[in-house]
Amino acid sequence: MQLIDSHAHLTSDTLSSHVEDVMQRAHDAGVSKVITIGCDAADSESCVRLASGRSDVYCSVGVHPHEAAKVADEDWDRLAVLTSESCVVAIGELGLDYHYDFSDPTSQQRVLDQQLTWAATLDYPLVVHCREAYDDVEAALINHHFKDRPVVFHCFTGTEAEAHRIAANGWRISFTGIVTFKGSTELQSIARAYPFEHLMLETDAPYLSPTPVRHVRPNEPAHVIHTARFLAELRSVPFDKLAAQTTSNTAAFFALPQ
Repeated sequence: MQLIDSHAHLTSDTLSSHVEDVMQRAHDAGVSKVITIGCDAADSESCVRLASGRSDVYCSVGVHPHEAAKVADEDWDRLAVLTSESCVVAIGELGLDYHYDFSDPTSQQRVLDQQLTWAATLDYPLVVHCREAYDDVEAALINHHFKDRPVVFHCFTGTEAEAHRIAANGWRISFTGIVTFKGSTELQSIARAYPFEHLMLETDAPYLSPTPVRHVRPNEPAHVIHTARFLAELRSVPFDKLAAQTTSNTAAFFALPQ
């Protein structure tokens, strides 16, 4: 049995100081690969340094909407250099977040537009962060011709209607430990019916520890096994079958070696 954590932040303050221990616990839990996600130019460089030369860690590079107000012109050159690294498998996470005010909406929209203009010239999947901003994110993606290109809405917590719109555009969603929470009934309904051949899992570590380790901080890639077990039970399929399918789905989406 193997699993892939399709979205974690191994360069975060709470994980970066003991990455080897974190990855050993991941391997012990059956997690063979982790994709660590860049949130700005400096963090993306850290992700590349961490993933380079490893067979169990890959990364994305990009600017999180929370960091949009701080982007400098030279950051785009720094990010462009990184895309030639073999460990880079995606652009992101990029998007819009109207729930928090770490960056103002105008800055977020400007940086999203810049990233999509840049990403449209590259042959990488997109990792999208979208919170209370679906209409604007969808419009931006379509405007930049990403319909029917590989796009995943990570940590999806939207509505069933939004999930259907994402699917209609040829995009995907991935599930974090939030789906295991008692109150996540709509998300569980979405996950129960989600196409098996597209299903992907993530931790978003160090955040969002799943039940039954919801009290554990920080969250770690090893904990993706709890989300996988929950979804196997939710969908009434054997755990090993769900693990194999989500691993195959994720490896194919990000073009990881198998």
